[in-house]
Amino acid sequence: MNAATWACAPSGLTWPRIDWANVRRQVRRLQARIVKATQEGRHNKVNALQWLLTHSFSGKALAVRRATENKGKNTPGVDKVVWKTPEAKINAIESMKRRGYSPLPLRRVLIPKKQTDKTRPLGIPIMKDRAMQALHLLALEPIAETTADLNSYGFRPERSTADAGEQCFNSLAQKAQAEWVLEADIQGCFDKISHDWMIANIPTDKAILKKWLKAGFVYQNELFPTEAGTPQGGIISPAAANMTLDGLEAMLAEKFPRAKWRGLKMNMVRYADDFIITGYSKDWLEQEVKPTVVEFLAERGLVLSPEKTKVTHIGDGFDFLGWNIRKYNGKLLMKPSKANVKAHLKKIREIIKANATAKQAELIRLLNPVLRGWANYHSHVVAKESFVRVDTYVWSMLWRWAVRRHPNKGARWVKDMYFKTRGTRKWVFAATEKIEDGSQRDLILLRESDTPIQRHIKIKADANPHDPKWEQYFESRWGKKMLNSARGRGKLYRVWRRQEGMCSTCQKPITKRTPWDVRHVVKKSEGGSDASSNLHMHHFNCHATHQYAENTVV
Repeated sequence: MNAATWACAPSGLTWPRIDWANVRRQVRRLQARIVKATQEGRHNKVNALQWLLTHSFSGKALAVRRATENKGKNTPGVDKVVWKTPEAKINAIESMKRRGYSPLPLRRVLIPKKQTDKTRPLGIPIMKDRAMQALHLLALEPIAETTADLNSYGFRPERSTADAGEQCFNSLAQKAQAEWVLEADIQGCFDKISHDWMIANIPTDKAILKKWLKAGFVYQNELFPTEAGTPQGGIISPAAANMTLDGLEAMLAEKFPRAKWRGLKMNMVRYADDFIITGYSKDWLEQEVKPTVVEFLAERGLVLSPEKTKVTHIGDGFDFLGWNIRKYNGKLLMKPSKANVKAHLKKIREIIKANATAKQAELIRLLNPVLRGWANYHSHVVAKESFVRVDTYVWSMLWRWAVRRHPNKGARWVKDMYFKTRGTRKWVFAATEKIEDGSQRDLILLRESDTPIQRHIKIKADANPHDPKWEQYFESRWGKKMLNSARGRGKLYRVWRRQEGMCSTCQKPITKRTPWDVRHVVKKSEGGSDASSNLHMHHFNCHATHQYAENTVV
């Protein structure tokens, strides 16, 4: 069954009966064709494939699923409607038509900015508008990934802040590399992007895009128009903002040709609207590079923040994505920034303060995800000292929390009540609780200093998750990433046990000493899932030999 035959929902189809493997297969095949047509410069073909995808049942079903299964699925827009029932979801698929479509204004809310007391506006579309944006994003993302700047890492699939940090390290670590860094900060990026530029340059349905950009927003029961910017909160907004800033790296390369051979030491690393540019001298960055960036942004209605944009020597260090990057006696170290540590401790303090009368087990459940998430974020930089310092502060906060609960008890009683001995470790903040079957289990507060420091392997700059030729690369990368989480290791162990510890190709043992890899039985491009039943393990060389044999014509 091809994508064209799935243009309309089969008669009598219900939400639970949708074949999601087939839906994903149809969408990924069309996305792969869009990538190929984009690489070949066949723009009319790209437009035709985009139209086919945005009018297909598979695309619409996947878009509705994304809109109804993400974190904001229970947050309504101005119409106060959410799609919760299977009937509402299947009806939503049938209602997603281009003809007569008119988006409603967004519901504006203000949310606090991280590490500051300021707020930023968030626009919440209605469910139908979210689904329509998700649908058109399916057709836009393959183009965005094919044409993106090589060292852009924000709001892109399979990329993360860890990749951006590793590229910073690669650009600055060596003795002969750049010593000056232009820290660029775009003033109100999402709120000030030129609508005219986006409509003229974003390769998506122009009429639909214009309606989204001009929909306006409602705040405190008053309707306001939108003359510029793309709303923070729209599903397609991050991709559109990314594509607006794409091209800066190429323009710098064109403006300063043969930069490597001329000793300019120019590198750019961008994560969404935050970016740095390295250079061989402060004057060159201020007098030549910065005006070039200003000119590039001006075409898109954007300006640099004069207060936050500055040129810094690597010996003084700079903060980027929550890390402080600085050279100490010629050695580059990336550490959690002071502002990031302070914000983390503030969040922990607020949780403990808000739960002064809560049970110890409940407090542990609230704190552990915060501790684990922050520690994992910094687990690939020089963070061990920061982890120990945070653990010390957390212990101090919890001791005060425990003492205040029992003002008439002595310190030893409080210690025995809340802090246990586990193995060789004393003063462990732990609670014992009964579960439904009558047995008991321990809940132990996570210690950030137990998090191992592991170097992150940066993604290849031109890797494209929508291009079939990169599928094996992403599979191998995904398999190695699973080793970094308990859930991932458990899944790999189940696959290894199912194969009785043997390679699926040569039937010889897979051990820690033998290089191995994991592959999908049914490829994700053909609708396969990440479930352990769809995975198999093999020796790395076995797969390469097996693949060569399959591709050899006898």
